[in-house]
Amino acid sequence: MWLSWDELLAGHEADVRDDNGILGIGCTPSFAIGQRALLVKSKAGNVLWDCVPYLDDAIVERVRAEGGLAAIAISHPHYYSAMVEWAHTFGCAIYLHEAERKWVLRPDPAIRFWDGETHALGGGLTLIRCGGHYEGGQVLHWAERRALLCGDIVQVIPDRRYVSFMYSYPNLIPLPPSKVQRIADALAPFPFDTIHGAWWDRFVADDGSGVVRRSADRYVRAVTEPGLSS
Repeated sequence: MWLSWDELLAGHEADVRDDNGILGIGCTPSFAIGQRALLVKSKAGNVLWDCVPYLDDAIVERVRAEGGLAAIAISHPHYYSAMVEWAHTFGCAIYLHEAERKWVLRPDPAIRFWDGETHALGGGLTLIRCGGHYEGGQVLHWAERRALLCGDIVQVIPDRRYVSFMYSYPNLIPLPPSKVQRIADALAPFPFDTIHGAWWDRFVADDGSGVVRRSADRYVRAVTEPGLSS
């Protein structure tokens, strides 16, 4: 169902709390697919990673107390949500990959499209184009923290020794092996220990680079050599 912005605000409240060492921002009760955003604090300014369809005075006050926002970056169109409201409130730009321009249904001067395979935001933060279930799907590498913020381009699963990948999560449609390998190859030059997914406590605590590499290998074997044990 569709509902107005005022109806959304009236039926929800802010949920702002630590999520494995990064400030998470969401709302309660859960709305739509229930993702939360992360506030990344770098020497070049704060970046909101991914976005939520909720913004109230409590969130604005807390984010400003943390130093405001220098930028917003979003993994893929499923999380664009209220990005324009966020950008206008904090006077910052939104960084999206050029390949996703066609999915932006509310154009705005705050949106800045980048092209290519990587884009530096400053402060050791780098956007990496991985593709996946969207051509311009991007993740954020945080060099200072050796962390990967990935939305569900790389999906943190219950068995934290692995991650997974999908073309459509609701419909359980897998990605072609070539696209999974592309994700692994795009991430190979960037060392990271932790992986932060799109929902609360979707977190891999260590050996993140190894987890992605082993997971991609396992995935490719599983879909190209049926009958083999995973």
